[in-house]
Amino acid sequence: MVKRCLVYPVRCIISGYMILDGFDLGVGILHPFIAKTDEERRIDLNSIGPIWDGNEVWLILGGGALFAAFPFSVCLALFSGAYTAMMLVLLAFILRTVAIEFRSKREAYLADSVGLGVLHRLVPHRPAAWRRLRQCHAGLPIDENGNMWATLFDMLTPFTLLLGVTTVFMVATHGAMFLIMKTEGEQQDRLRRLAPILMIIFFVLNTIIVLMIAFTHEDILSNYLTRIWPIIFPAGALAAVLVSYYFLRQEKYFPAFIASGAMIALLIFAAAAGMYPNLLFSTIDPAYNLTIFNSASAPNTLVVMLVIALIGMPFVLLYTAGVYYFFRGKVQLDPTSY
Repeated sequence: MVKRCLVYPVRCIISGYMILDGFDLGVGILHPFIAKTDEERRIDLNSIGPIWDGNEVWLILGGGALFAAFPFSVCLALFSGAYTAMMLVLLAFILRTVAIEFRSKREAYLADSVGLGVLHRLVPHRPAAWRRLRQCHAGLPIDENGNMWATLFDMLTPFTLLLGVTTVFMVATHGAMFLIMKTEGEQQDRLRRLAPILMIIFFVLNTIIVLMIAFTHEDILSNYLTRIWPIIFPAGALAAVLVSYYFLRQEKYFPAFIASGAMIALLIFAAAAGMYPNLLFSTIDPAYNLTIFNSASAPNTLVVMLVIALIGMPFVLLYTAGVYYFFRGKVQLDPTSY
């Protein structure tokens, strides 16, 4: 019971990271295309300047919670086989920090933001071979000891690359929603024209991914057909996309941004509901799948983690809400700005 309960706080933390740092990445992706002057570039960077590093705290929380709750899957599987990909993610984070601080290097800012979007989707997926579409998202080559045998190039498959491109458009859409709230004038007009296009492209790409999974992955499809109730997550994500698009057209930008964030969270929960109780699929033998039951920490550890999560999360949320409240409104440049 504790193992099941702990999955939800971990997923909430990961969702919080993707929502908060997602628009940071989106700003980085859009930065070279919608900022035409030095002042506009400064506005873009200062829109996330006070908050971007705080947003990454959620990644540390999520990674720490995942490692502590399910060390078998994180330590043995991912770090044994996806070490190179994870080091590339870390390098991209470092270079993005440098690109933001040295704001004239906006091409580096774009490259790191796109790279992080793709790498976030590259790490957890791996096919058994290139030959069949079915294997493009079958899982990871995990053996009976929980070791994963794969290289970085093994992970570069049509499906993982499609996931990466879809993630890029997802965070770009989310970033556009955020920038619309923080900008004025011609730049805001450009963003208002661009955001619906990005949203439509993301919707089409995500629909393709859903259809690919539905037709080629019986385990995930079976989870939805047998339990029924998890359908609320993809259905909610679809509703959130439509609501976000509606509010954007109505020029109600804050509700559009909130709906965009809700869409990201619901998509993450939809993926988790489809995989449940699995954390990682094995392409060698389904018996070697890593689940919340066979890869979790000791029960006492999980109980302590759950109590800490219930006590600590309200403070994290309060701090995050306070930061966003203090830095609300349109960006105003001053001598201390980037």
